[in-house]
Amino acid sequence: MKVHILVDNKVVNLRPGGMMAEWGFSAYVGNILLDFGTSGIAFRNMQLLKLPKPEKVVLSHGHYDHTGGIIGYIGDKVKLYAHPHAFLPRYFKGVQVGIPFTREFVESRFEVVEVKEPVEIEKNIWMLGEIPRRHEEALLEESYVVVDGEKQEDRILDDTSLAVKTDKGVVLVLGCCHAGLRNTIEWAEEVVGDEVKFIVGGTHLIAFKPDEMGEIVSWLDRKVEKIAPCHCTGLINEFILKEKLGEKYVAVGSGSVFEV
Repeated sequence: MKVHILVDNKVVNLRPGGMMAEWGFSAYVGNILLDFGTSGIAFRNMQLLKLPKPEKVVLSHGHYDHTGGIIGYIGDKVKLYAHPHAFLPRYFKGVQVGIPFTREFVESRFEVVEVKEPVEIEKNIWMLGEIPRRHEEALLEESYVVVDGEKQEDRILDDTSLAVKTDKGVVLVLGCCHAGLRNTIEWAEEVVGDEVKFIVGGTHLIAFKPDEMGEIVSWLDRKVEKIAPCHCTGLINEFILKEKLGEKYVAVGSGSVFEV
């Protein structure tokens, strides 16, 4: 089972040459595209990797760095799965950080399917829907979302991930993991009915200071066989994961392939 990283904040592989990075995330899972990155380079990188156009699309949540690349999509009007909140106006420290397009624009390019509950969108591939929050979340300070014309604290309820069942355990593919890493792992295991053994994608551990990482990393060490963190993990916290988890840590970036 392969996960192609189309967009990350960095490039770590020499080949294929010409891969581009940006602040954002996009991944290709089976025939499913998870997120678009920020500017549209996901589709340029997809061509360099010689991947076919996706048959379905999933939005992990409605932030600009996961949705802005919609502008680069040219193709058939495939299904796009998203939580209803993904299309709401949202702000961080007074700056608009939500999806930079109207819902009408998105619907002109995709068949939008609203999802709040877990759904198996391909055999053995689940979109996790709205994730229960039992442990720490990874939210943004001074942020709000506009619901029915009223400002509300933005708990980023639309944040979701993909869970892929394999004969080696569950592969968890994260967009940004604002719902919290432990919450997302436990929910994926409940939905799929198997243990999460592999993690790839944005962990949003950047929300935690280095001295807050100890308990989370120890828990991960007991749980997973491989973790390939990117995007919103933060370089310092990636160094901590590498130091504490050793060979369980896998370095990835735009153009990398995570395989189990």
